[in-house]
Parts: sequence; C-alpha cells; structure tokens
Amino acid sequence: MAGDPEHDPQPVMSPTEYQRPPTAQEAVLVALRQAIVSGELKPGEQVRQEALAERFGVSRVPLREALKILEGEGSVAYLPRRGYFVAELSLADLLEVYRIRELLEAEAVRVGLDRLTSSDLAALDDAVEACERAGRESDLVTMTEQNRRLHFIVIAAAGMPRLERQIRILWDATDVYRSVYYSSPQNREAVEQEHRAILDAVRARDVETTIALLDEHRAHAVAHLQALLDAGS
Repeated sequence: MAGDPEHDPQPVMSPTEYQRPPTAQEAVLVALRQAIVSGELKPGEQVRQEALAERFGVSRVPLREALKILEGEGSVAYLPRRGYFVAELSLADLLEVYRIRELLEAEAVRVGLDRLTSSDLAALDDAVEACERAGRESDLVTMTEQNRRLHFIVIAAAGMPRLERQIRILWDATDVYRSVYYSSPQNREAVEQEHRAILDAVRARDVETTIALLDEHRAHAVAHLQALLDAGS
C-alpha cells in the first residue's frame, strides 16, 4: 500500500556506505600501531600492558590479541617472563623486507599502471598532498597513513589481492622503521620530492621510470637507517 512504511521498499545500504564498527581488538591494534609510528613507543621499549589497557578502556584480552598480531608482523617481540617489547631495529631484517617489497611492488606496477583510472589518479593526487601537509605539520601518524594510501592505490590497481596482501604484511612489519625515518624534517622533505617524481611517472604511465623511482625511494630510507644503526653500534 502506497505510503505505508511497512510496505514501501526500504533503501538497501551499499557495502561502501556501511562500515562495521571495529572490535576492541581492532581498535587497540590501530592505537598500538599509531603509538609505534608516532614514536610514542620506541624501539626496544617495553609495552606496559596494564597501563595501556587502562588508557584504551579495554581488558587485557584484546590488548594481548593485538600484541600477538604485531608480534607475527615483527613490530613487537615477546620475551618470556618479561613481556612484549617494541622490536629493535635490525638492518638485516630491513634489507630482507625491502628486497622482497622491491620484487613484489615492481610486479604490481607492471600489471597495474595501465589500469589506473582517472578516479585513481585523483585519489593519488589527494594522498600525495595530504602526506605533504602532514609532513610539514610533523604529524607522523597521518603522514604514515597517507604514504601507505598513495602507494597502495597503485598496488591495488593490479587487481591481484594475494599479491597486495603480501605487500601489506611487509609494510606492517616495518612501521617502527618508518617512524624513525620520518622523525627527521630533512627526510620528510626528501619524501615529498620523491613522491612528486613518482606521481609524474605514474601519470605518464612510464612503468620502468616508476619502478626505478620506487627503488630509489626505498634505498634512501635504507641508507638513512643504516647510518643510524652503524652510529649506534
């Protein structure tokens, strides 16, 4: 019957319009990652579970589950009878992760670059600008989020979900390194210039130049971190 709310068709919410509220574990996981990226939790620092559970307003259970995920990613380490600690920086670990990323991301670029739509390119522009703003404001958490966003726009265009998932695991494992690298204003300026060059190559659909610039982008981060580790050894 027209006008009867019981009989009128109800609008169906699309998947993009509905977002499931995060569970306590997911919320804690995001908060812990942000604490690591921002440098609030530094490499080698113990994760004080009781204090963090109180701060996040959760029990120890979702906190422990989130820490187990971070342990699997390599962001924290568990020491028996001592607890969890933010992972120490390791050059060997960094080199291995970045070498695997180099191989996988090159394949994503080769497959995905020509598939980028005008909407993808607009989103890429927006992410680059948002990353720059965050860098100039020393907002490391937002800079890290927007940096990840802009890189994965290109990676996702390949339409290879298994490949994308593997690359995400590698990115998650190096958040602690990223926080150290972005803490330097000079490095943030360098990242801004590198992103602009990568964006130009992507817009030109120049596969080999894009791959070469991404390789240089990673190499600069590795060189800076290697110098830090050498100085501290």
